[in-house]
Amino acid sequence: QVQLVESGGGLVQTGGSLRLSCAASTSIFSRNAMGWYRRAPGKQRELVATISRDGTANYADSAKGRFTISRDNAKNTVYLQMNSLKPEDTAVYYCNVGLWGVTYHPYDYWGQGTPVTVSS
Repeated sequence: QVQLVESGGGLVQTGGSLRLSCAASTSIFSRNAMGWYRRAPGKQRELVATISRDGTANYADSAKGRFTISRDNAKNTVYLQMNSLKPEDTAVYYCNVGLWGVTYHPYDYWGQGTPVTVSS
């Protein structure tokens, strides 16, 4: 059974930082790429960052220079360090398992999400 459990969200002021974590089932983590998505109120889900099995990272333009995705294969955990947060970063953040390639292909495995609210 595939399990993804996100944590680390919360309320932060503009310019603040948060670090999100996603613990994944051992059976899926080491073999796959991982990604962070977010869904803001009234908007579609969007890809924020992805990381390959060997640690190569890609970012959405909105995340470049502010967010850092990383993974700890020993702990089956992927992280999203978010700095210089803006009100437009307010969303529920989800981690995902996927296929690494020219573009990231998400598998249909999702956690419950962790909410991030950035106050102005």
